[in-house]
Amino acid sequence: MAQSFDIAVFEGDGIGPEITAPTTALLGALAAKSGTYALNFKSHAAGAAHYAKTGDSLPEASLKAAEVADAILLSAMGLPDVRYDDGTEISPQIDLRKAFKLFAGVRPVRVAPGGLTPLKLPEGKGIDFVLIRESTEGLFHTQGTGEVTENEARETLLITRDVCEQLFAFAFNMARERKAQGRGPGRVTCVDKANVFRAFAFFRQLFDEEAAKHKGLTADHAYVDATALWMVQKPWEFDVMVTENMFGDILSDLGAGLMGGLGLAPSADIGLHQAVFQPCHGSAPDIAGQGRANPFAMILSGAMMLDWLGLKHNLPAMCEDGARLREAVDAQVAARADVTADLGGTASTVQAAQAVQKALGC
Repeated sequence: MAQSFDIAVFEGDGIGPEITAPTTALLGALAAKSGTYALNFKSHAAGAAHYAKTGDSLPEASLKAAEVADAILLSAMGLPDVRYDDGTEISPQIDLRKAFKLFAGVRPVRVAPGGLTPLKLPEGKGIDFVLIRESTEGLFHTQGTGEVTENEARETLLITRDVCEQLFAFAFNMARERKAQGRGPGRVTCVDKANVFRAFAFFRQLFDEEAAKHKGLTADHAYVDATALWMVQKPWEFDVMVTENMFGDILSDLGAGLMGGLGLAPSADIGLHQAVFQPCHGSAPDIAGQGRANPFAMILSGAMMLDWLGLKHNLPAMCEDGARLREAVDAQVAARADVTADLGGTASTVQAAQAVQKALGC
């Protein structure tokens, strides 16, 4: 009998619903073809549009449903014209990270053969690394509660031992898995600004304490400004990078640029019990309702969800489907076939997703 998983779905704002519907249809068809697992999708209210109607961006019922779900699939959230009273944008995704202590923000940066990187890669060099962003504290700690007066504003950066120990253990375990898969040398780079800030010197100290526990893996350090330079000059040198929340927020968009844009950038925010999977891009209200949005980042986030569930529940078929899903998207991008306008094609959102589904034979 197929093992069944309940997936809490947040369709999001702007283009969110347009990229969510074909993604869940594709994931459902993939599960049905496998026969070894089943995915039960249930949508819940959240986001800027919901806030505009009700004054609540993440209802308590939605939060409780997400808490008991096996995984959370979250689409693009927020609208530039809908904001909280303090002027900040609606961001239920950050609320979920904090509520469920999703400390590890996983941002894969990968360019498959024939990919759309703007870089001219040397012969034999490719891009395949993972940026892990701490997602619950750092400079986001006082989000919505920073101090603002007529003459100054203050936000507080928070680094804690408890979160960092979990974060760094996660990073080294990922490096070990990638090494076993032949995808990396087993190296973790701590990205910080320890030469200026005491908080980052503490961050680096905790990293080194965890590194000492992982024999057979390599640990090194890089300042965030140098890292931004090296991501452009020599991205093939990186394996697993781990950094603070704001630094990770910025570097992950640079990583998306390396692989052809945010339309190809998936992500996951993972804790000890729950995980959220969502595309890195925004809600693009300027093209909402036009059927032009690129669904690939959402689809690739779904592939990450299959990986996580498969590993957590020891279901190799789910991991295999996640890999097949990535390969199908890679092939479509490399061939420039059935891709949306941002990738140089003319396909609609639905056409691009259906072409992936057809390639998978489901």
